[in-house]
Amino acid sequence: MKYAIVIPDGAADLPLDDLDGLTPFEAADIPNLDKISLAGRQGTVATTPPGWSAGSDVCSMSLLGYNPEKYHTGRAPLEAAALNIPMTGDDWIFRCNLVTVDDNGNMLDHSAGHIGSPEAARLLADLKDAAHEALGELVDRVRFIPGTSYRNIVVDTSGRDYTDVKTTPPHDIPGLPADRHLPTGGDAAHVLVGITNLSAELFKNHEVNQARRASGDRPASHAWLWGQGKRPEVPSFQERFGMRGAIITAVDLLAGIASYTKLDRLFVPGITGLHDTDYAAKGRKACEALDEYDLVIAHVEAPDEASHQSDFETKVAAIEAIDRHVIGPILEKLAAFDEWRILVLPDHYTLCSNRLHDATPVPFAMAGTRVTSVVQDPFCEKNANEADLHIEQGHDLMEYFLFSGGARTTRP
Repeated sequence: MKYAIVIPDGAADLPLDDLDGLTPFEAADIPNLDKISLAGRQGTVATTPPGWSAGSDVCSMSLLGYNPEKYHTGRAPLEAAALNIPMTGDDWIFRCNLVTVDDNGNMLDHSAGHIGSPEAARLLADLKDAAHEALGELVDRVRFIPGTSYRNIVVDTSGRDYTDVKTTPPHDIPGLPADRHLPTGGDAAHVLVGITNLSAELFKNHEVNQARRASGDRPASHAWLWGQGKRPEVPSFQERFGMRGAIITAVDLLAGIASYTKLDRLFVPGITGLHDTDYAAKGRKACEALDEYDLVIAHVEAPDEASHQSDFETKVAAIEAIDRHVIGPILEKLAAFDEWRILVLPDHYTLCSNRLHDATPVPFAMAGTRVTSVVQDPFCEKNANEADLHIEQGHDLMEYFLFSGGARTTRP
């Protein structure tokens, strides 16, 4: 049996006036996803556990079959694993976004206009030097590690305890006052606030930002720390499900989860987390990988990033590109195997209307060997909600997809 999962990140949405009351899924031309839905089953799955926020870290872990309440310790440790950052069990790891706060002090952009990696690395290096000079022993054992674009990592190896510190994802506060959402609680919050305030002073007239303003790009006004946690202990995917799997993604978070769960990350030149990604290359790589792996996962970030910018047109275009260049070729490839299944679903809703994630159970469609349904409808949020399959615990979906209906005679 061969299995494929396609994750159009954040693609689910509410009806939009700009789309004549349709959701982006309903407005998009998605013949391949409709084919899956019509031939198989639709339903919904609650990838966000009760009481949790609909973060990609929580939802993706749940989608891949791991209960966040058991295995999730924070978002940053997952991303750090993707960068092969050495971590001990006592280290606290933070996500460090380069963000844009406007002249009124409101969070304008969680990504600083999707700042380039070389620019971000230079800002972070200068911040490290300035922090050691201005904050002294507070940051003697704090490491500043560049990542990809606006996504960077800070590691505190000092032994300080951040258990009671509360931080806020910058993409959760678009248009809101940034200073009201700085880290709070615990004795260690002042370290994070000190770094953020210092970054605002340093970045204001930095050469990188002068050049970005001159070219019409958003400056990186602050380093924003959040998503803290310690290294988790997670069983491998093969231990849990008895299968060898691989993932294709341009996002460190998904790559980090893959690292902990021992899913092989397959690198594809030309893929990014935006709509400029090479969709076709991602589809081709997934097809090639199906010859070697039991399960291949293709994750595409573009719909989520478009939603965070309230760009419904790009979101629709991204969904159509995923259908044409990723889902279509994978379906064709799977047809060459005697037994196969495919599952398509976003990890969470991301709303163009307010640029935020939403914890509404997400729609999914699956098809293939021994997957049947009485009701056949095109794929969309409404039809999935009206279907008869609703999985209340997101981490149960993987087992349902892999083993329901006798899809596999033996289990680990």
